[in-house]
Amino acid sequence: MKKTTFILLSFLISLSTFAQNITGSWNGILKVQGQQLRLVINIQQAENGYKATMDSPDQGAKGIPVDRVTFANDTLKFEVKMIGVTYTGVLGQDKVIKGTFTQMGMSLPLDLSAQPVEKEKVLRPQEPQKPYPYYSEEVKFTNPNGDTLAGTLTLPKKEGKFPVVVMITGSGPQNRDEELMGHKPFLVIADYLTRNGIGVLRYDDRGTAQSTGDFQKCTSEDFADDAEAAVRYLTTRKEINKKKIGLMGHSEGGLIAPMVAVRSKKAAFIVMLAGPGMRGKELLVLQTEAISKAYGMSEQEINKTIKLNSGAYDIVLNSNDTTKLKTDLKNYFLNNIKDLPGLTENATQEQSDMQVKAYTDQLSSPWMQFFIKYDPVPMLKKVKCPTLALNGSKDLQVPSAENLAAIRKAFSESGNKKLTAVELPGLNHLFQESTTGSPAEYAKIEQTFSPKALEEILKFIRIQTK
Repeated sequence: MKKTTFILLSFLISLSTFAQNITGSWNGILKVQGQQLRLVINIQQAENGYKATMDSPDQGAKGIPVDRVTFANDTLKFEVKMIGVTYTGVLGQDKVIKGTFTQMGMSLPLDLSAQPVEKEKVLRPQEPQKPYPYYSEEVKFTNPNGDTLAGTLTLPKKEGKFPVVVMITGSGPQNRDEELMGHKPFLVIADYLTRNGIGVLRYDDRGTAQSTGDFQKCTSEDFADDAEAAVRYLTTRKEINKKKIGLMGHSEGGLIAPMVAVRSKKAAFIVMLAGPGMRGKELLVLQTEAISKAYGMSEQEINKTIKLNSGAYDIVLNSNDTTKLKTDLKNYFLNNIKDLPGLTENATQEQSDMQVKAYTDQLSSPWMQFFIKYDPVPMLKKVKCPTLALNGSKDLQVPSAENLAAIRKAFSESGNKKLTAVELPGLNHLFQESTTGSPAEYAKIEQTFSPKALEEILKFIRIQTK
């Protein structure tokens, strides 16, 4: 739920670089809406030219096959069909290739060098620095699928018996710090809570960073299995007060936390940070409208996009066969090719085909099928433990008014009076103090997580753990 745009961007960025005599590894940094993604293209001599693979270290992707590589007249070109990427750059006398990275209609500058590149340092004043004034331990535990999940357990002291919170990340492959847009919100939250007497377990999503498994085949239900495995692991630790284990999820994690609480019965409390209260299809439409307005799109363009997306979501909603779904989505997008975002009037047939394939693959993925269909309300009605639902008034990804209203209604209808629902003025989806709430601001804001939100979370947890 870092919304469709970001699911696409995340899916979108797996790519990179060339140069010189051209064989070797070429390094670059792609800047997308304030996020810096390192890209590496590894070029080898082949019998009839060159062959290559691509790495995206910040996304944990290695060895992505490059379909076509040419280098002639100091010009490097390559293509990765599976993600709709092309690159063209010119090698200069400074041994740097200056070029353009294009994916699904979006073009970005990308320079490649044979030398290692470093990300630009950004100021994040809330990010804690070692040594920490508390105990920190690298841990591993296993999910029901047999995957190994790696994480960090922080405790106020090495010895004792403490309440603890399991943190659950939002959508897309996230590491234990939920690192995105140059921020590490879970690190900041974990540091704050641990300094205030609350233990925290945070872990890398399966198939991400140090955790094993296949992220791409998973749905929110699979990630609920992982969070439940984290709870089980904590019950084996003598330092943990087993009656005071809570769940805290951000965005998609806020959808997952109630699943785990209902299934395991071991959750003492839940904190939903921008957790959804409505079906995925309706939420995606709200996201599209809110974010498109923030980006300055016209009403006509917004309505066209919503109509296109809604039609595709309806196809997903009514599908129970992935093979047939892919065919139906492909035909739908081909029939509406003129309305596909990112395609210009001069787009080639190959570019059109790649974009149709990208949208089809995205919407037919296991995660997206589940998300579009899933209605969190029935699960929310089964929650028995105290719950804090926290949203920012400028959240454009999980709009506060509609989602908090749906959560309040679900708890009211179930008779669970242990809900605390709070809208914090001026905060965006990442709980930063923001001007517009637009995702374009995320990386530009120095603040990682609002102190007001941290105080609200701590106040709630203290009540539940006293």
